[in-house]
Amino acid sequence: MAVFNHPSYDEHEQVMFCRDEASGLRAIIAVHNTRLGPAFGGCRMWNYHSDDEALTDVLRLSKGMTYKNALAGLAMGGGKAVIIADPANTHNREALFRAFGRFVNQLGGNYYSAEDVGTSPADIKIASEETPYVAGLEGKSGDPSPFTALGTYLGIKAAVKHKLGRDDLNGLKIAVQGIGHVGYHLCRHLHQDGAELVLTDIHQQSLAQVAKAFNAVTVAPQDIYRQEVDIYAPCALGATLNDTTLPLLKASIVAGCANNQLAEARHGEQLKQMGILYAPDYVINAGGIINVSYESNYDAAQATAHVERIYHTLLSIFQQADAQQKTTAEIADTMARHIINA
Repeated sequence: MAVFNHPSYDEHEQVMFCRDEASGLRAIIAVHNTRLGPAFGGCRMWNYHSDDEALTDVLRLSKGMTYKNALAGLAMGGGKAVIIADPANTHNREALFRAFGRFVNQLGGNYYSAEDVGTSPADIKIASEETPYVAGLEGKSGDPSPFTALGTYLGIKAAVKHKLGRDDLNGLKIAVQGIGHVGYHLCRHLHQDGAELVLTDIHQQSLAQVAKAFNAVTVAPQDIYRQEVDIYAPCALGATLNDTTLPLLKASIVAGCANNQLAEARHGEQLKQMGILYAPDYVINAGGIINVSYESNYDAAQATAHVERIYHTLLSIFQQADAQQKTTAEIADTMARHIINA
């Protein structure tokens, strides 16, 4: 498995491969950049098809965290961790996260972990028994999901303001792909604002419950791209904007909380050519890490006010993209690199 010449390697400072025989842990921790401060980023647990798929994911996610933290105005670098395991398997979970915590501790504060897809604040609490270098703990900043959802909701409103000239979502049709921790809270905001929801998820029981709560229509996962909607909100795993799905989209806006939504950078240009406004993922989904950044002296009101800035950051990106005839992803990347390099 190549690292330095891997397509997703971007001058990462450190990549740590973790193996603990007793617990069965197999994990990768990637520290992308620490110019702005220690690397912060969650720990994802997923049943990857291969080690190379896991490496690709952690390299892309950690770079995204660097840019996310920079544009959110945080004194944090970017990092991420992935655990190669089935997130639905609760067997030996305590031993698994204790082992993970010990590996995080070996990095000596260069990387701070938190919950992510497939993990929870309870898992991170277990890891905290082995290391102080974790965040998002219960009793402190807690579950970041509601704040990620709030930022995504406000980001959708910014996109609607820019693209459709509207300040509300009443009557707009929104396709939400993935109704996990963040997706559920996002659907609540959208429903309260009068949006009509079309939902999909791989977990049918949860999907039915959320659809009933928010009077939503449900479709099969493969059909979500074909929906006649105003907004497509990807809130599951990444790379859902690709050569196969883009020709199917009928939305005029793509804005959701998933990481790494573009399979490749060129898909941002394709969205632009299709006349679809794209809200860069690491900008719109920064609410969770913003909330975590207030953990040491937690103030929910200050955290919320900071999350609300996402609306204005996205409006600025949209306006600059129009003025410079560039993609929104290009503008966001340029802004982030300027902050990091300065």
